[in-house]
Amino acid sequence: MMSTSQRTLVLIAVLAFGAVCIALVSQYVFGLQPCAWCVLQRLIYIVIGIVCLVLAFLGPVLRRLGALLGLGLALCGVWAAYYQYTVASQLLSCSQTFADKFIAGSGLDGALPSVFGIYATCMDAAVKVLGVEYAVWSLALFAILALLSLRALLRRA
Repeated sequence: MMSTSQRTLVLIAVLAFGAVCIALVSQYVFGLQPCAWCVLQRLIYIVIGIVCLVLAFLGPVLRRLGALLGLGLALCGVWAAYYQYTVASQLLSCSQTFADKFIAGSGLDGALPSVFGIYATCMDAAVKVLGVEYAVWSLALFAILALLSLRALLRRA
């Protein structure tokens, strides 16, 4: 039987991987091309998902570590989504911003372009879904993941 912290970490992983699936459906079915900041957020979601899923099934100390890492990564995601919404979406190009340099420097855009390819400028990627900018949806999900991580971190083993 899984503990509350295990269930919470698995939920975090499911939500994080779900976000990437939604982003890929948005890209390949609805034609919403990602900018560098979008792709950076995809990477953060994937890392959150892997960390939380793997560490959920290890000992209580490692589950706490998973929750702590999940919290830190979710806060990085909040920052990335907020930056995309407030700054990057106003730029004609995200070229040479942190996200562009990080993704290009990691080689992920070349190794797995179907997931990490940068195909739009930040201004072009500022689209609304149900009347709300995509970056705001992402920011909200990262905030939820941060709260869930905090819950898992503060739960007794």
